[in-house]
Amino acid sequence: MAVAWIGNRETLVERAAAHAAALLGSSRCPVFSLDTDIHGTRAAIALAERVGAAYDHADGAAVAREAALFTDKGAMTVAPGETRRRADVVVIVGELPKIHHQFIGELAETVPDLSAPLSAKNQREIFVVGSNETTAPRLSNGRTATLLSCGGASLGATLAALRAQWRGRQTSQPVSNFGDFAKTLEAAHFPVFLFSGDATEGLALEMLHGLITDLNRKSRASGLHLPASENGWGSALASTWMTGFPLRTGFARGFPEFDPWRYDVARMIAAGEADLHLTISSSIVQPQKKRNRMALIALAKTQQPVAGAAVTIAIGEAGVDHQAVVYSSRSGSLRSVDARAPSELPSAATVIRLVASHVSAEAALPC
Repeated sequence: MAVAWIGNRETLVERAAAHAAALLGSSRCPVFSLDTDIHGTRAAIALAERVGAAYDHADGAAVAREAALFTDKGAMTVAPGETRRRADVVVIVGELPKIHHQFIGELAETVPDLSAPLSAKNQREIFVVGSNETTAPRLSNGRTATLLSCGGASLGATLAALRAQWRGRQTSQPVSNFGDFAKTLEAAHFPVFLFSGDATEGLALEMLHGLITDLNRKSRASGLHLPASENGWGSALASTWMTGFPLRTGFARGFPEFDPWRYDVARMIAAGEADLHLTISSSIVQPQKKRNRMALIALAKTQQPVAGAAVTIAIGEAGVDHQAVVYSSRSGSLRSVDARAPSELPSAATVIRLVASHVSAEAALPC
């Protein structure tokens, strides 16, 4: 099976890596898009340091919103295990990614063992904040979450109204079912708000944590961060411990600089600032629109060259083709995963280190 191509021509992985290194060495503004495991992220950041690249997640906007919440404002959060054991009231904020729906279903089916349930039916109380069109995850036994909405108002506006009503202030449009929500919170031992940056704007996240702060003035409440992308959040954590900054960091001046606007890779490509784009993802790469003759190096799980790519190298999927360390939203930490269907495809980290071996630099890649 072919695993490497230069243009549309099949070649050896070693030659493809050497050609990719040559392209990186001649680039004046390379950018990396990451969607990989922890080892792949660490190798990519080390390579970015060597060639002066900026790097971001493939779905950079959602991860950037989540990172901005912690870097700009701060948040009061709790671990998933603590949520399972203590949360007697669960509030779903907006529409959460489908990867978290199973976890929400488990919360609906179980009761906290460190808090007495509020309901006579021996179950957690579950609410969902959003517009009338918000789709809540399915709950067990035909249960439905109680909707808190202001009609067709945005999530941010609904959270603002919810916070205002909780503080006893007037709003132009009241939040539906607010009376039931207020009574439940008054009796609650440990309410937890589930949130994600996937479909939630930055101001809405800030308003949510303002509400959580208000609740903690007289009782206690917390939030549970369920990331839009587990790979993305894992990469953000890896970037932070390696450089001191989350994703959207660049090495253009030889040292790490964090700028969530300047190093937004999608923006850099659209503006014609980047002259080389390295993508690292187990899925097929869809080339982004560009204004110049930008070179594309694609590391993807594919059986054919990526359209428009100067170099394509096939890689395995973390946890499927090879063992990996990934971020797990179920534990709120990193975990090791075994390969479900081991193959001979190399890992992203292996290929990136091979490319880096052809790039002259004093800095060593992490082991």
